Amino acid sequence: MRTIKSKNPYTGEELQEFNLHNDREIDLIIDSAQNTFLDFKETTFKERAQLMQKTALILEQRKNEFAEIITMEMGKVLSEGISEIEKCAWVCRYYAINAESFLADKTIETDASKSYVSYKPLGIVLAVMPWNYPFWQVFRFAAPALMAGNVALLKHASNVPHSALLIEEVFREAGFPEYVFKTVLAESTQVENILGNRFVKAATLTGSGPAGSSVSSISGKHIKKIVLELGGNDPYLILHDADLHLAAEQCTKTRLLNAGQSCIAGKRFIAVESVYQEFVERFKIEMSKVVMGDPMQAVNIGPMARHDLRDEVHEQVLESIKKGAILELGGTIPDSEAAFYPPTILTNVKRGMPAYDDEIFGPVASIIKVKDEEEAIKVANDTTFGLGSCVFTKDEKRGEDIARNRINAGACFVNQFVKSDPRLPFGGINESGYGRELSENGIHEFVNIKTVYVK
Repeated sequence: MRTIKSKNPYTGEELQEFNLHNDREIDLIIDSAQNTFLDFKETTFKERAQLMQKTALILEQRKNEFAEIITMEMGKVLSEGISEIEKCAWVCRYYAINAESFLADKTIETDASKSYVSYKPLGIVLAVMPWNYPFWQVFRFAAPALMAGNVALLKHASNVPHSALLIEEVFREAGFPEYVFKTVLAESTQVENILGNRFVKAATLTGSGPAGSSVSSISGKHIKKIVLELGGNDPYLILHDADLHLAAEQCTKTRLLNAGQSCIAGKRFIAVESVYQEFVERFKIEMSKVVMGDPMQAVNIGPMARHDLRDEVHEQVLESIKKGAILELGGTIPDSEAAFYPPTILTNVKRGMPAYDDEIFGPVASIIKVKDEEEAIKVANDTTFGLGSCVFTKDEKRGEDIARNRINAGACFVNQFVKSDPRLPFGGINESGYGRELSENGIHEFVNIKTVYVK
């Protein structure tokens, strides 16, 4: 019997061992999910909404319990885990309230006596999810998918199996039929067989570029719809008239949230030379204030999720320094058994360094000096990614113009670090993936947009 283990990145303790599903067991789960879908797709929006509202209530009632599991499995600071669960409840309520209007028939005037667009569920949707937001990443997909009448199959990251099974438990406790949402404990090598099953109609993946490339290749082979969110190397522009106190504060928050393990975290901080030095000093002060320690306690930053991930970040820092980056803060692995990495700042960052070219998935900030606004925009767009971005300026009109028209990304915020919101579409372009989650756009990803024409 193959197994996976849940391990605490702070204590090193092995928490629990779980049996993996074999291919035959997964096929039986898929068969049961398909049979369930045939009934579930006929339920009304009102019936689904009642179940989704109950799901939100359970999340709120058990948020401390779930947050503790998140902290123990991947090291997230407990207060951040509680916020994550609260956000999951929010997205459940958002779609419980809005799904029916989002998927209402839309009349189109043509030469027909009646013509309209109708939105119908696809069937089983496979979610391949990462560990960094083990509840939120799942619920931001599952809430719209289920409210649309689909059923969901979750293949979660191997280091958060307890979280994965708890999510399934929440939906069952809320009253959803058992196979409307099902977790499969599977290895990555089993994803191809799952996605190749004729009853699995689509997939969504949040993760690394290589993972996205692999799963999108499989989906292409089997002609299955897929949505991909693959991370980013998000630029934050600090212009000559920026509020530097605000910028330093917001940049610190985005870079250290979840120990820097966030796809939409700011990673490249591009400051024009007239404010560069003051921004660096203010950023160092803010980054130095944070308290790193036991994530169950009142600290700002806990350990990274795994030691190998921490070591990869450190190698990227060392390689950047070797190529000329200057270490301003941090950059040394603490003497601890936990997977800690300190808040780190690199300056003199240039193209050709990992700190410029690649996503550093940890608490490392790359500061880039540019001559002026035009060069800042050019550097911001000098990336293979395109997820989030931000502009700091006191001229809101100019900031909006830059955000709307000149930065190539799925989202651009002005004077506020990038964050996801159920009311707004979420996703990227280029190597950050394609498709959208959340908002009305997100629920339309996994439905059959059907034309009905009556003459």
